[in-house]
Amino acid sequence: MKIVSKVLNYILIIIGLIVLYVGIATAISYIPVNRDQSAYENQNHTIYILTNGVHTDIAVPFQNAVYDWSGQLDPSLTPGGNPVAAWVSFGWGDRGFYLQTPEWKDLTLPVALKAVTGLSKSAMHVTYYNGLVPGEDCIAIKLNKEQYTRLCTFIKGRFDLDDNGFRLIDTDQNYGLNDVFYEAKGSYNLFYTCNTWANNALKAAGLKASLFTLWDKGIFHQYQQKK
Repeated sequence: MKIVSKVLNYILIIIGLIVLYVGIATAISYIPVNRDQSAYENQNHTIYILTNGVHTDIAVPFQNAVYDWSGQLDPSLTPGGNPVAAWVSFGWGDRGFYLQTPEWKDLTLPVALKAVTGLSKSAMHVTYYNGLVPGEDCIAIKLNKEQYTRLCTFIKGRFDLDDNGFRLIDTDQNYGLNDVFYEAKGSYNLFYTCNTWANNALKAAGLKASLFTLWDKGIFHQYQQKK
């Protein structure tokens, strides 16, 4: 009985630490960084942050004078075979979640455990759009050429490359007709989520972001506040 009691105590301590961590991480997500953008001139480029209520994606022009993604990405590889794309969004995350959990009801314990412990691989979810409509779940962000270049450099650096470039994942678990998955670097875990990645991308570009966040709400809070 003493052994059982000790095991239960350890489990309760672990659960308590996780709850404490999540609480602190949630509070920190509302602390802004790079809030003052007045030092950046000529912010005449536009990107978007998108959310499905859980996960943050970053959308950029597929081609512009600063960066051209057509050398690495091909919209015709999507299930819909759409060769026309004005915008492309990027979302980094756990490969198991992306490919084995199309809906929350499909989540299994092995997938969840691998994800939070960092034992599974990651993937980059790439979606193409002909247009985007600003709203609560799609917020436009202005930035200059330098910031835009830094952002694209950060995003590209998360793809797992080989001699032929980005490594497409062969799967039929797409979310729609205009998206694909690529191999990515790093591992999703309890301390580095898909939203942490998106937040770090914004920080790398010198844009407004959370000090640290696990959730999409921390990121969107920074852009939903009154200027």
